[in-house]
Amino acid sequence: MEESTLVQYAQAGDLTAFNRLVLEYQDLAFSVAYRVMGESAAAEDAVQDSFIKAYRSLDSFRGGSFKSWMMRIVTNTCYDELRRRKRRPTIPLEPMTSDDEEIESPKWIMDPGESPEDFTIRAELGEAIQECLSRLSADFRMVVVLVDVQGMDYSEAAAVINSPLGTVKSRLARARRGLRDCLRGFSELLPTAMRFEDELIA
Repeated sequence: MEESTLVQYAQAGDLTAFNRLVLEYQDLAFSVAYRVMGESAAAEDAVQDSFIKAYRSLDSFRGGSFKSWMMRIVTNTCYDELRRRKRRPTIPLEPMTSDDEEIESPKWIMDPGESPEDFTIRAELGEAIQECLSRLSADFRMVVVLVDVQGMDYSEAAAVINSPLGTVKSRLARARRGLRDCLRGFSELLPTAMRFEDELIA
Protein backbone atom coordinates (compact mmCIF):
# COMPACT_ATOMS: atom_id res chain seq x y z
CA MET A 1 0.00 0.00 0.00
CA GLU A 2 1.37 3.42 -0.93
CA GLU A 3 2.32 5.81 1.84
CA SER A 4 -0.25 8.40 0.78
CA THR A 5 -2.98 5.77 1.11
CA LEU A 6 -1.72 4.75 4.55
CA VAL A 7 -1.83 8.38 5.62
CA GLN A 8 -5.41 8.73 4.39
CA TYR A 9 -6.46 5.61 6.26
CA ALA A 10 -4.66 6.78 9.39
CA GLN A 11 -6.36 10.17 9.17
CA ALA A 12 -9.66 8.31 9.03
CA GLY A 13 -8.82 6.60 12.32
CA ASP A 14 -7.19 3.39 11.09
CA LEU A 15 -4.64 2.62 13.80
CA THR A 16 -3.16 -0.28 11.81
CA ALA A 17 -2.32 2.07 8.96
CA PHE A 18 -0.67 4.49 11.37
CA ASN A 19 1.33 1.67 12.96
CA ARG A 20 2.69 0.81 9.52
CA LEU A 21 3.86 4.40 9.16
CA VAL A 22 5.49 4.14 12.58
CA LEU A 23 7.38 1.02 11.50
CA GLU A 24 8.53 2.81 8.37
CA TYR A 25 10.05 5.78 10.17
CA GLN A 26 10.83 4.70 13.72
CA ASP A 27 14.48 3.87 12.98
CA LEU A 28 15.12 7.21 11.29
CA ALA A 29 13.29 9.05 14.05
CA PHE A 30 15.37 7.33 16.72
CA SER A 31 18.62 7.95 14.85
CA VAL A 32 17.95 11.69 14.61
CA ALA A 33 16.74 11.95 18.21
CA TYR A 34 19.66 9.92 19.54
CA ARG A 35 22.27 12.09 17.86
CA VAL A 36 20.58 15.26 19.06
CA MET A 37 19.82 14.18 22.62
CA GLY A 38 22.94 12.09 23.10
CA GLU A 39 21.15 9.57 25.30
CA SER A 40 19.34 6.40 24.32
CA ALA A 41 16.59 6.72 26.92
CA ALA A 42 15.97 10.37 26.10
CA ALA A 43 15.84 9.57 22.40
CA GLU A 44 13.33 6.78 22.97
CA ASP A 45 11.12 9.13 24.99
CA ALA A 46 11.36 11.81 22.30
CA VAL A 47 10.41 9.35 19.56
CA GLN A 48 7.48 7.97 21.54
CA ASP A 49 6.22 11.48 22.27
CA SER A 50 6.69 12.43 18.63
CA PHE A 51 4.59 9.60 17.27
CA ILE A 52 1.87 10.34 19.81
CA LYS A 53 1.89 13.98 18.71
CA ALA A 54 1.85 12.90 15.07
CA TYR A 55 -1.17 10.69 15.57
CA ARG A 56 -3.05 13.44 17.38
CA SER A 57 -2.10 15.95 14.67
CA LEU A 58 -2.77 13.86 11.58
CA ASP A 59 -5.58 16.18 10.54
CA SER A 60 -3.02 18.98 10.17
CA PHE A 61 -1.04 17.04 7.57
CA ARG A 62 -2.00 18.49 4.20
CA GLY A 63 0.07 16.35 1.88
CA GLY A 64 3.65 16.53 0.64
CA SER A 65 6.42 14.58 2.29
CA PHE A 66 5.15 12.67 5.31
CA LYS A 67 8.77 11.88 6.15
CA SER A 68 9.66 15.57 6.42
CA TRP A 69 6.49 16.26 8.42
CA MET A 70 7.30 13.43 10.81
CA MET A 71 10.95 14.43 11.23
CA ARG A 72 9.88 18.01 11.90
CA ILE A 73 7.82 16.75 14.83
CA VAL A 74 10.82 14.75 16.06
CA THR A 75 13.21 17.69 15.86
CA ASN A 76 10.72 20.02 17.54
CA THR A 77 10.20 17.49 20.34
CA CYS A 78 13.96 17.30 20.84
CA TYR A 79 14.27 21.09 20.86
CA ASP A 80 11.50 21.34 23.44
CA GLU A 81 13.22 18.83 25.69
CA LEU A 82 16.60 20.54 25.33
CA ARG A 83 15.04 23.88 26.23
CA ARG A 84 13.41 22.22 29.22
CA ARG A 85 16.71 20.85 30.38
CA LYS A 86 18.47 24.13 29.61
CA ARG A 87 21.66 22.41 28.65
CA ARG A 88 23.63 21.81 25.54
CA PRO A 89 23.34 18.24 24.22
CA THR A 90 26.02 16.00 22.90
CA ILE A 91 25.72 14.05 19.70
CA PRO A 92 27.46 10.69 19.63
CA LEU A 93 28.52 10.05 16.07
CA GLU A 94 28.69 6.33 16.58
CA PRO A 95 25.60 4.42 15.40
CA MET A 96 24.27 1.67 17.61
CA THR A 97 24.05 -2.06 17.21
CA SER A 98 20.90 -4.08 17.82
CA ASP A 99 22.18 -4.62 21.38
CA ASP A 100 22.19 -0.86 22.02
CA GLU A 101 25.98 -0.79 21.92
CA GLU A 102 27.82 2.00 20.15
CA ILE A 103 29.94 1.13 17.10
CA GLU A 104 33.28 2.75 17.76
CA SER A 105 34.26 3.21 14.12
CA PRO A 106 31.25 3.62 11.81
CA LYS A 107 31.91 3.22 8.11
CA TRP A 108 31.55 6.91 7.35
CA ILE A 109 34.66 7.74 9.38
CA MET A 110 36.65 4.59 8.65
CA ASP A 111 38.79 3.61 5.68
CA PRO A 112 38.44 -0.18 5.18
CA GLY A 113 41.98 -0.35 3.81
CA GLU A 114 43.68 1.55 6.62
CA SER A 115 46.51 0.22 8.75
CA PRO A 116 46.14 -0.55 12.48
CA GLU A 117 47.87 2.75 13.23
CA ASP A 118 45.48 4.65 10.99
CA PHE A 119 42.58 2.77 12.56
CA THR A 120 43.65 4.03 16.00
CA ILE A 121 43.97 7.57 14.69
CA ARG A 122 40.53 7.30 13.14
CA ALA A 123 39.03 6.18 16.44
CA GLU A 124 40.66 9.11 18.22
CA LEU A 125 39.46 11.43 15.48
CA GLY A 126 35.92 10.16 16.01
CA GLU A 127 36.13 11.34 19.61
CA ALA A 128 37.53 14.67 18.46
CA ILE A 129 34.69 15.11 15.97
CA GLN A 130 32.14 14.30 18.67
CA GLU A 131 33.72 16.88 20.97
CA CYS A 132 33.66 19.50 18.21
CA LEU A 133 30.05 18.78 17.39
CA SER A 134 29.13 19.19 21.05
CA ARG A 135 30.40 22.76 20.87
CA LEU A 136 27.97 23.72 18.12
CA SER A 137 24.65 25.32 18.94
CA ALA A 138 21.60 23.07 18.62
CA ASP A 139 20.48 24.79 15.40
CA PHE A 140 23.81 24.27 13.66
CA ARG A 141 24.18 20.78 15.03
CA MET A 142 20.77 19.81 13.69
CA VAL A 143 21.62 20.65 10.07
CA VAL A 144 24.87 18.70 10.33
CA VAL A 145 22.96 15.68 11.61
CA LEU A 146 20.32 15.92 8.89
CA VAL A 147 22.63 16.63 5.95
CA ASP A 148 26.05 15.18 6.76
CA VAL A 149 24.99 12.27 8.98
CA GLN A 150 21.52 11.32 7.67
CA GLY A 151 22.33 12.25 4.08
CA MET A 152 19.30 14.47 3.46
CA ASP A 153 19.50 17.02 0.67
CA TYR A 154 19.15 20.71 1.45
CA SER A 155 15.50 20.89 0.44
CA GLU A 156 14.54 17.95 2.64
CA ALA A 157 16.47 19.34 5.61
CA ALA A 158 14.80 22.71 5.09
CA ALA A 159 11.40 21.04 5.21
CA VAL A 160 12.31 19.21 8.42
CA ILE A 161 13.49 22.30 10.31
CA ASN A 162 10.78 24.43 8.66
CA SER A 163 13.27 27.04 7.47
CA PRO A 164 14.21 28.52 4.08
CA LEU A 165 16.74 26.71 1.92
CA GLY A 166 19.17 29.58 2.38
CA THR A 167 19.03 29.15 6.14
CA VAL A 168 20.04 25.51 5.85
CA LYS A 169 22.95 26.36 3.55
CA SER A 170 24.09 29.19 5.78
CA ARG A 171 23.90 27.17 8.99
CA LEU A 172 25.60 24.18 7.40
CA ALA A 173 28.43 26.32 6.04
CA ARG A 174 29.00 27.92 9.44
CA ALA A 175 28.72 24.57 11.21
CA ARG A 176 31.25 22.97 8.89
CA ARG A 177 33.57 25.92 9.32
CA GLY A 178 33.25 25.61 13.08
CA LEU A 179 34.01 21.91 12.89
CA ARG A 180 37.08 22.52 10.76
CA ASP A 181 38.39 25.22 13.10
CA CYS A 182 37.78 22.99 16.11
CA LEU A 183 39.48 20.00 14.51
CA ARG A 184 42.57 22.08 13.86
CA GLY A 185 42.96 22.24 17.62
CA PHE A 186 43.68 18.53 17.65
CA SER A 187 47.11 18.94 16.13
CA GLU A 188 48.20 15.32 16.56
CA LEU A 189 45.22 14.22 14.45
CA LEU A 190 45.60 16.99 11.88
CA PRO A 191 46.39 14.89 8.77
CA THR A 192 43.38 12.66 9.31
CA ALA A 193 41.27 15.61 10.35
CA MET A 194 42.06 17.32 7.07
CA ARG A 195 40.96 14.21 5.18
CA PHE A 196 37.72 14.28 7.12
CA GLU A 197 37.27 17.93 6.15
CA ASP A 198 37.44 16.90 2.52
CA GLU A 199 34.72 14.31 3.14
CA LEU A 200 32.63 16.79 5.07
CA ILE A 201 32.52 19.41 2.32
CA ALA A 202 32.35 16.99 -0.63
